[in-house]
Amino acid sequence: MPDLSRTLRSAFTRVLNRRAAVRRGRVDVVRDFESKLLGNKRQLTIYTPPGYDDRVDRRYPVLYMQDGQNLFDNFRAFAGQAWRLREAADDAIGARSMSPAIIVGVDHTHADRVHEYAPTRDIKRAAGGKADDYAQMLLEELKPVIDATYRTLIGNTAAGGSSLGGLVSMHLLLTHPDVFHGGIVMSPSVWWDNRAILKEVDRYAAPQHPRIWLDIGGREGREALDGARELRDRLTAKGWNDETLRYFEDRRADHSERAWGARVRKALEFLFPPE
Repeated sequence: MPDLSRTLRSAFTRVLNRRAAVRRGRVDVVRDFESKLLGNKRQLTIYTPPGYDDRVDRRYPVLYMQDGQNLFDNFRAFAGQAWRLREAADDAIGARSMSPAIIVGVDHTHADRVHEYAPTRDIKRAAGGKADDYAQMLLEELKPVIDATYRTLIGNTAAGGSSLGGLVSMHLLLTHPDVFHGGIVMSPSVWWDNRAILKEVDRYAAPQHPRIWLDIGGREGREALDGARELRDRLTAKGWNDETLRYFEDRRADHSERAWGARVRKALEFLFPPE
């Protein structure tokens, strides 16, 4: 009979060695990125993938993620639970299930989050309607700086987020498909302003079909589930297919940073498939 303790030690050592072999990306922080268009400042957290500093001839796609303070650092994240986005990207790139990418975490401002992330103004809530201004900030102020500072693939840009961040990311894909060629739309707030985002999908007439990861948690409530499913169906009716749209229901997941972090690796792998 084999020595069980020795077998366990050997297995544990193999796991540690595999983890040690995963190369880590770098994270840069810009404390106060000022937007003259929006009249506010916010922190940026920029992830560059493993090998970025070694491969000086290589350029990378860029993913702009909303609610940046929730992505990398537990200390800054809502309820002290970050997505661990850096680790998810490192692991996927290390496993070669994802092509290396630059990820820009764009903080929200507490005073303006709802206004900037909601595409339409909800009269009942007296909020929202500045998503196009937010898009202008991304396109005219932030993206040129990132493109000038990092080795980006200009023609391969994506946007992502969850909840209202997922809603504004969906809006960016629909209004600027020439720029945003893919997106992560997690637990989107389809309910906003009587499901106005669905009408926006119905009006979509561009020839492009950006690659979209769309998901929802089974414990987010009937309204959220119905909204995500309807968004999926409207996108399909507009020409998205299995190659360009991946819909996923996480049956046990709630509406939380922990839940989004648990499935973000799958989203990254779909958005940036291995070469």
